[in-house]
Amino acid sequence: MALLLWKAFNFFEVSQVKLGDDETRAFFENNEISSVCSGSDSLFLGSDNGYVRIIGHSWKIVRSFQAHETGRITHMRQVEGTSLLVTVSEDLSNEPVLKVWALDKPVKKTGLPTCLSTLNINNGRKQFPISSFTALDDLSQLAVGFANGAVTVIRGDLIHDRGTKQRIVYESEEPVTGVEFVADSKLITLFVATTSKLLKLIISGKGQGQPPRTIEDAGCAAGCMTLNNKTGDIIVVRDDAVYYYTLEGRGLCFANDGVTSLVSTFQDYVALVSPPPVSGSGGSDSIRRRFGGANTESLFNAARLTMVDPTLQIVAHSESLISEVMAIFQIWGDLYILTQDGKVNRYHEKSLQQRLELLYQRNLFPFAINLAQKSGMDLQQQNVIYRKYGDHLYQKGDYDSAMSQYIKAIDNTEPSQVIRKFLDTQRIHNLIEYLEELHERHKATADHTTLLLNCYAKLKDVEKLEKFIKSEGDLKFDLDTAIVMCRQGGYFEQAAYLATKHGENDLVVDILIEDSKNYAEALDFIWHLDAETAYPCLMKYARVLLENCPSDTTKIFIDYYIGKYKPRVHKVPLEETQTISSSGFAAGAAIAVQNLTSLLPLPYMNASAVPTPTGQSQPTVSDAGAILEPEAADQKYTPPPPRTAFSSFIDHPDEFIVFLEACLKDDSLKESDKVDIYTTLFEMYLHKASERKGMQREEWELKAKKLIEGREVPIENSNVLLLSHLSDFRDGTTLVKEQSGLLFDIFRSYTSAKDTRGTIKALRKYGREEPQLYPAALAYFTSDARILEEAGPEELANVLNKIDQDGLMAPLQVIQTLGSNAVATMGMIKPYLHETITRERREIASNRRQINSFRKETESKRAEIAELGAKPAVFQAQRCPGCGGLLELPAVHFLCKHSFHQRCLKQSEDGSEVECPVCAVNNTAVKAMKRSQDERADRHDLFKDALEKGDDRFKTVAQWFGQGVMGTSTVE
Repeated sequence: MALLLWKAFNFFEVSQVKLGDDETRAFFENNEISSVCSGSDSLFLGSDNGYVRIIGHSWKIVRSFQAHETGRITHMRQVEGTSLLVTVSEDLSNEPVLKVWALDKPVKKTGLPTCLSTLNINNGRKQFPISSFTALDDLSQLAVGFANGAVTVIRGDLIHDRGTKQRIVYESEEPVTGVEFVADSKLITLFVATTSKLLKLIISGKGQGQPPRTIEDAGCAAGCMTLNNKTGDIIVVRDDAVYYYTLEGRGLCFANDGVTSLVSTFQDYVALVSPPPVSGSGGSDSIRRRFGGANTESLFNAARLTMVDPTLQIVAHSESLISEVMAIFQIWGDLYILTQDGKVNRYHEKSLQQRLELLYQRNLFPFAINLAQKSGMDLQQQNVIYRKYGDHLYQKGDYDSAMSQYIKAIDNTEPSQVIRKFLDTQRIHNLIEYLEELHERHKATADHTTLLLNCYAKLKDVEKLEKFIKSEGDLKFDLDTAIVMCRQGGYFEQAAYLATKHGENDLVVDILIEDSKNYAEALDFIWHLDAETAYPCLMKYARVLLENCPSDTTKIFIDYYIGKYKPRVHKVPLEETQTISSSGFAAGAAIAVQNLTSLLPLPYMNASAVPTPTGQSQPTVSDAGAILEPEAADQKYTPPPPRTAFSSFIDHPDEFIVFLEACLKDDSLKESDKVDIYTTLFEMYLHKASERKGMQREEWELKAKKLIEGREVPIENSNVLLLSHLSDFRDGTTLVKEQSGLLFDIFRSYTSAKDTRGTIKALRKYGREEPQLYPAALAYFTSDARILEEAGPEELANVLNKIDQDGLMAPLQVIQTLGSNAVATMGMIKPYLHETITRERREIASNRRQINSFRKETESKRAEIAELGAKPAVFQAQRCPGCGGLLELPAVHFLCKHSFHQRCLKQSEDGSEVECPVCAVNNTAVKAMKRSQDERADRHDLFKDALEKGDDRFKTVAQWFGQGVMGTSTVE
């Protein structure tokens, strides 16, 4: 591309340098400058008389000295960062002279800089001017090109003057127009340009000594070859183009507009100086006459300075110069041009922001972006340019291109500024593209996710929706928002997929139940979860699942609450199982991970499923073939108390009973849980009984009765009584009272209910244990004529017989009870009265006979005692009862009419009187009885116990009185 076709800008501020004093001004105006170089913050000017003048920042001559006595200084080189200066003077009558100066080491006598070394440059004793000169930074090697086509390389230590070697490395018939060193860590290569060739030769390193190698059969004019110190490239300017060369060969190039006399580099720019056009053409003469004749001579003969940026392919500055350019140099951060009339122009690059503004004004945003990137502008500022470019394209109506720029600036752009521009339905595709990029870069908010999913729904683009929610890598959107929007848009399968993928198990169940109404799959999904995760999901949706899947839901409840819950494992096709076994552990692990992603047999988990916005999915079938279901590992968890599940079974009594009965069979139940289960199950049995009639009611009541039978049933009696009362379950009440010993309460419950048959049944069942029921039954039977009629005379007679036999009531009490109302007639109790009176008469007669017998016996004993005390006793015994022999003296006679040999009687050890051996036994018994009565006289507890146990208390009192317990002992 020719320079004329490149965009031209004015990136530089041009100003003429104002020289500091008259001396400096006079030096520049006298046109005595023969060479220029810069470095170390100073400008060095060589003159025709061999003097070197140093210019400071104030553009004043701060120092001057005579470097050469003869000849003009044609080349100079200052080593940056040091005080070393290399000067070369030429006098065609002698060989060129090269000197190295130490500017910081003045000679004490003269004050001039110290000359470190001096040498004559060898050209084979041929007197030709130097056409080019270059040197390495350390001055270890220098190269000098001559107009006769020779190139001399100087090696050595010029700084310490330890000797040098010169060698002519190249000779040709064409004059040398340029020499430049390119050095790297291993090689030092010298590039040589002539008017017809460009060559390179290695002067140090591997390949040294080899002949020069021609790079291109085209040379360049003098001053048209330079080195880009920033990149290490050799720049060669020809009339047709500007070429870049590296060690590998020719690089990029760009077209040139014509003849170039001088080239230099400044930062990333290439400065090209074009000489004035050749005069004498007829066309130019006519133009000069048209625009003012001779006065325009200088305008049309002006040189031209062009500064281009090859990277951006722009002309950064271009101007015409009235005077011919002598030198181009850069110092103090700017580029300077010295013209032949002694003037110095300063070219200061505008700031980056100013250059960008120039590009903005012409809407050249691609150039602005390239400029910002090349200048190292931070991304945030680059994004501003992208945004401006996007706004420009949007105003032009190029929405696709505008969106591409907005996306590039997405990191530092408020999304709402862009989104507002693309809310039109016709630009919804651009909006989707922007929102997708926001999510890709993790900059999307919940609102952005909502908007993107709404766009998908509006376009009904299920494929993009699937791709968005199933994107790999980190989560790029707000999960909750995405799920909510999918559910609102009817994409239930996609919502369930997201919830499943990211472990939101409760949301999966909620979607399957609330949206898809697929209760069986929801229950199956819960059954695939581990114990800790499945429990909250099961409890949350228990009522709905029981309503729609009662049997399976009850089963999972039973398994979980009895501690036998095992998660179901996804069924694996037999082919995959065989692959696992044949591929080893690693392959098996990989397939196992894949199986986890297909945990649910849901349509959206199968590639063959067709998603539909309505949420309805076609049933999908996995690959045909044998199916293996691996066993699930035992889940270790603590089952919750069964009470926590009770509320879930509201309105489902049959399933509730199944659950309770299954829990009751668990041996690991706690006592508190058993109480809850027994009580609740008893209540449910009664509830079912209350809903049934006939045989079915009796069956449920029988179950309830069996449940509470036994002494080890852990259910409180108060609960049984309350529930039985509320359900009118009398057997339950009765059973509890029986177990509690409340027999009289059972009887009273029948009498209160006027249940005569129940009363008779309770009397027969509990009468032996509770005799007082008979007096109560007597009062109940005679309380009402209908009750008495229902009970019958025989039952009344049986009650009276029992009362009479056991003495439960005195006859008078019976008469009083029966006489309290007019229900019982005299004929009903006549047998009882007759029997009672007859028995009492017999008892009175028997008592009288016994009294007479006791009186006679008492009178007989009293008479005998009196006779013994008043009359002598006659002993007529003839034999001794002890030995059976005839009674002989000495003999002992007792008042009891017994006589013994004295020898047959045993003397007592304590010396007391001898007692009749025959009567001693009876006497001892009587004495013991008397002693016992005396001891019992103070034992009131024995008397009280006898009263409580005796049937006839009066008889007991009389008996104890007759035994002398209540009296005092007078005679032993």
